[in-house]
Amino acid sequence: MKKVVLKDIANHVGVSTALVSYVLNGQAVEKQVSKENAARIMAAAEELNYRPNQIAKSLKTQKTHTIGLVVADINYRFSSGITRAIEAEAKRKNFTVILGSSNENAGKFDELVNVLVNRQVDGLILVPVENSEKTIVNLQRQEVPFVLVDRNFPELRTNSIILDNYKAAYDSTSYLIEQGHKKIAFMNYDSTMANLIDRTRGYRQALEDNGITPSEKLMPLIRPLSYKSDIQKGITHLTSSKVACDAIFFATDRIAIYGLQHLNTLNLKVPEDVSVFSFDESEAFELFYCPVSHARQPLEKMGRLAVNALLELVNKNKITNQVYLESDFVIGRSCRE
Repeated sequence: MKKVVLKDIANHVGVSTALVSYVLNGQAVEKQVSKENAARIMAAAEELNYRPNQIAKSLKTQKTHTIGLVVADINYRFSSGITRAIEAEAKRKNFTVILGSSNENAGKFDELVNVLVNRQVDGLILVPVENSEKTIVNLQRQEVPFVLVDRNFPELRTNSIILDNYKAAYDSTSYLIEQGHKKIAFMNYDSTMANLIDRTRGYRQALEDNGITPSEKLMPLIRPLSYKSDIQKGITHLTSSKVACDAIFFATDRIAIYGLQHLNTLNLKVPEDVSVFSFDESEAFELFYCPVSHARQPLEKMGRLAVNALLELVNKNKITNQVYLESDFVIGRSCRE
């Protein structure tokens, strides 16, 4: 079967090849092509089953109309949610997304970034991992357009779309205090990532502002490589008669899931024995007998802003902007009043 080219569409409609090129390359308005001609050209392209030569197109425009996306772990609900949001916005802008997952490994993160750059993507949207600063600095030196989402490195001046983690944790802790809780535990990863550090800061400050002295006994740290056993030990410690916290604030959905599992193992009821609040939501919460109250990140907005910020950079608008978004709250029945 003969491949349909621009000239075939032009002959079919009775217009110039240049006019067809303007319409199919999204320049109809810019080149002042009439709406009638634009509609006829698009209809003819569909009727003749026209397929653009992407290689020739990218050589001409110096763009591949692809975005590289690296998430931290595709198994996280955040990762799947932000991916859907980015893909939807990219599609609206006629871009294709190439996805990779670093599995929270700095070496794999660096490898994926290099692969995507070598694939000549137009730009990158990245969820960085711990100890990946060197990769970010290299991208800056190479002047590769990129935007960080969810996490950033405060010491590096980069374009980023992230949650105001401090405020979200502060507001979450304040909500628990308003519900009458005084011994609020906080379970977080032992990490140098700014987003997790900010969650701890927000938790501590909310306690202090309400006249409650933070206690290290109520803040067990979870090592990422042994998170299951550390969460079990932490839950056992926090609910022991010696500590007896009245609420547990989980800093991530993964910690919350395994924390809830161990509360079940100990035959502790939520919220009768202990209240529970999670930073971020999880589909696994739907399987729990009690709807879990949680802070929810605006994933659709985050994805939309990330794509648009990246395309500004791709179009040579060299700006550096750090956007902080606010979470909202989903109140279930896991916190007793």
